[in-house]
This record gives sequence, structure tokens and C-alpha cells, in this order.
Amino acid sequence: MENTEQRKELKVSAIENGTVIDHIPVQSVYQVLRILNLMEFNDQILIGTNLESRKMGKKGIIKVNNKFFKSDEINKIALVAPSATLILIKNFSVSEKKKVEIPAQVEKIVRCFNPNCITNVEDVITRFEVVNKVDLKLRCHYCEKITARDTMTFK
Repeated sequence: MENTEQRKELKVSAIENGTVIDHIPVQSVYQVLRILNLMEFNDQILIGTNLESRKMGKKGIIKVNNKFFKSDEINKIALVAPSATLILIKNFSVSEKKKVEIPAQVEKIVRCFNPNCITNVEDVITRFEVVNKVDLKLRCHYCEKITARDTMTFK
């Protein structure tokens, strides 16, 4: 008897301990990898992009073995992938699941767009107020210039 059922999904090995970044907008997957320096990470990383999603249509996912992100790293994720969900895995089980949130204040992780800002001239920690979470606009604490999503660079 011939098996006519086709396999519809590919199984990927589970991670024992680490973090899954799920619900990443497709266009942001590689930016998330870059800003978290995951290209330099020496443990197992699974990257999926253009995956089917009921919620988003298409999505990306990054599974990182033996890595739990610090708050600055989570804030970076929120700034480029505000729809992302972090799933913390411990002993092959989900220990915590949370949506990332764009913070009200952003410190140290983004450069000011203004080349004349004191933070780009002297060794001063950057500080921004998030003035628009939807279109992502950050106002510099020092020069008051607006850094937008399309002009944002990370430190």
C-alpha cells in the first residue's frame, strides 16, 4: 500500500535552553540578527523567514540556543520588530512568553541622527524619548532632533 499523504511541515530540533524570537516582520529578520550580533554567536541558531502566520500572513523566527537577552537587547528588538514575541526555553519547555514593548525612553543603544549632537562628538551616552511608537520617532534628550525608523542606527 502506497502512502499518498505528503509531509506538510519540517521538524526542527528543539532547543534545550535559550530564546525564540517569534513573529518578526519578514523584512526585519536580518536586521534583528545584525543588531544582536548573532552572526558572531558560536552556538546553534535557527533562522526562518517567509513562514506562514495566521496573525501576520508571513513572519520570521530566530531560535538561539543557550542565549537569554538582556534588556538593552530586548529594546533593540522592540525598535525594529515591535510585533515580536520572546519565548524563553528552559529544559526544553517554555518557561516564559512575552511580547516586546517599545520603551518610553531609549538609552545607549541608538545613535542620534544629528551629526553635530554632543553624543556624536563627545563620549556622552545617548538618551531619547520615544515620541511616536507607531511610526517610531525618537527625540534626542540633548539636541532635540528627531531620529526616525528609517534613519536609526544602533551602537
